[in-house]
Amino acid sequence: MSSGRREPQQLSQVLSELIALRGLAKVQGGGQLQQAWSDAAGSRFAAATRVLKLNGGVLQVAVGNSPLLSELASFEKDRILQTFQKKYPTMRVTDIKFRLKGDLKPGAP
Repeated sequence: MSSGRREPQQLSQVLSELIALRGLAKVQGGGQLQQAWSDAAGSRFAAATRVLKLNGGVLQVAVGNSPLLSELASFEKDRILQTFQKKYPTMRVTDIKFRLKGDLKPGAP
């Protein structure tokens, strides 16, 4: 017969789980995140952009020029966001913000 009580957990473990569940951890634009972006956005956009970070569910993406930033923000954002959420639900991306980075070089960190 179970009393419904659970074993105590370490505070650090509980906080880590809470941070992950709430999407509060800052994830740098490393390999997995960049690959997920490339997959969701497609090769045309991925080649001219770079993931900056994922923070609080908001994916921040650097874009190399104004016309492309305008195209992504105005016409492609919703499609890319839906694709990202469908393919990578554990990343908990709720929004995409594009940032102009004129010095953006392909493959540059």
